[in-house]
Amino acid sequence: MLSCKELVANSSDLLDSQLSLRQRLAVQMHLAMCYRCRRFIKQMRLSQRVLRALPDAAIPELEELAARLAEEVRTRR
Repeated sequence: MLSCKELVANSSDLLDSQLSLRQRLAVQMHLAMCYRCRRFIKQMRLSQRVLRALPDAAIPELEELAARLAEEVRTRR
């Protein structure tokens, strides 16, 4: 039986469809019995979709805002 720790370690390969049949079956069996891991994988899939939906090109305004925020954090320390 796959442990939660092992599932987390294999989660990227699962999301990228890089697991062998044996590994996929072990993951599916674990997910069928573990609510927390099902929720974790669901959150990982959502994160993956959000990241893929982001624009490829950098947005200058966001870069400027990030630099200003970083400077603000540095000055407050």
